[in-house]
Amino acid sequence: MGDDSSSGEVVFTFDPDAAGQKAALRAFADEKRFAAQTYVAVAPEGLDPCDLRLQRGDGAVRALMENKNPMFEFVIDQRLKDFDLGSVEGRAGALRAAAPIVADIRDPSLRPGYVRVLARRLGLDMPEVQAAVERAARGADRAEQRENARVAEPAPIAVSVTMASLPNTRDVALERGAMMAFLQYGHRIDPDVFLRALQLPFGHPALEAVRSSLASTDLSQPGWAVAAVEAVREPFRSLAAELLTAEFPARTEEDAVASANDLARGLLVRELQREKDELLRGIQRVPPDSEEGRRLRLRLRELDADRQRLIAS
Repeated sequence: MGDDSSSGEVVFTFDPDAAGQKAALRAFADEKRFAAQTYVAVAPEGLDPCDLRLQRGDGAVRALMENKNPMFEFVIDQRLKDFDLGSVEGRAGALRAAAPIVADIRDPSLRPGYVRVLARRLGLDMPEVQAAVERAARGADRAEQRENARVAEPAPIAVSVTMASLPNTRDVALERGAMMAFLQYGHRIDPDVFLRALQLPFGHPALEAVRSSLASTDLSQPGWAVAAVEAVREPFRSLAAELLTAEFPARTEEDAVASANDLARGLLVRELQREKDELLRGIQRVPPDSEEGRRLRLRLRELDADRQRLIAS
């Protein structure tokens, strides 16, 4: 670093293996402690920085420093590497994963440049990426406000959630019914539909806690439903037990199985509709004869076909 820390540089060096990459991400979490610009330099060919100096001399280390990458750009690339950027779904997921990185850049003069970097990486239009970054920034602000309020106020006493205390909305009713179906009749739901639906996050936090526990349970083991309930974190475990043991709203066993399948398909149809709405908004932002416009329309047709198959089954 130089004498003026605001104009100096901090260069992190890491091993090129997975542990080194994780260490780089941890360093990024501490990046706000530095007033200087931060960079990442990763040695090639599996060498850590120490081995690089011992085997190739000081010149190789200097060359490593000259090929450093900005910390933000490095972390953005780390977030993107697990997504298929050749698909609409992959780009959408990558945008959601990387937008908070750009939103967290404290220097307002740098943020527009990294919006452009992310847009280029994803092959998306600037306005779409900018909107995602702004949403991430608003979400971070709200989270910080909630955390400040939590610290300032005494912690509330956890109250067990029951089925009767859940909001009476269409989405919550679908999620509540689906969780009853999953826990009581999951073994008789179409396996492909069941496993797909089980991976979809729920909007209500209590029902999401139950779903998440079930999704991480080994369904090949006997008693998996009870094991999933016992693994639900408090204060939501009593709700999970109630969903497992409450009378399922069906006159016969056959009706219950049919309803369970319908509820699982209902979750999938809801998710398809959400993606369709997002694609329709995206189509409005791109030229209709562009490659991106054609990809979006193709994905819309695939969504409609998938929805028709679910409804007809």
